[in-house]
Amino acid sequence: MTEETPGFDEKPDVPSGANSDDAEPKAAAPSEEEAAAPAGDVQQTAALTAQLDQVRTALNERTADLQRLQAEYQNYRRRVERDRVQVKEVAAAGLLSELLPVLDDVGRAREHGELVGGFKSVAESLETVVAKLGLQQFGKEGEPFDPTIHEALMHSYAPDVTETTCVAILQPGYRIGERTIRPARVAVAEPQPGATPAAAKEEKADDEESGGTEEV
Repeated sequence: MTEETPGFDEKPDVPSGANSDDAEPKAAAPSEEEAAAPAGDVQQTAALTAQLDQVRTALNERTADLQRLQAEYQNYRRRVERDRVQVKEVAAAGLLSELLPVLDDVGRAREHGELVGGFKSVAESLETVVAKLGLQQFGKEGEPFDPTIHEALMHSYAPDVTETTCVAILQPGYRIGERTIRPARVAVAEPQPGATPAAAKEEKADDEESGGTEEV
């Protein structure tokens, strides 16, 4: 008796009540933790953003504090430097004030031609030293009188001046920087009361001269 071999086109038996769709695997449903994951990421991102804002605010505050400290330090340095210069000027002024009579004697000796020999060398060395310390001499004949730097010891009237003028320097003035150690002691002259200034007189004379030649 010959056994029958099933053909290749025959399908295997499928249990009753089952279909082909049930044979395919199905994806597992997401768990509650996986479903809640996106919401957790949003909260974490919000928390990190808030922390970042706090860090930025703190950084801005610290930067402002640092800038304020730098400005205060620069102001402090300027005050210290200004005070140092003032202290130096005061000390130099105190020393040089004691030397002014000596410098006056040197000036008078030079005017009388007595500054010669060794005395001349010593005097020139002294003038060089005080100049290095910042001492400056001022006061010239013909400059306008300034009561802040001049001290008038003599007064007169003159027809050739248009304002109060220093006509003679009796003692030169001295200063260090903007600090006046001694004002210049001067003789001053003022315009004569009611007198016409020389320039106005010349202008008036020119006008009269030109007017006399015009034909009417």
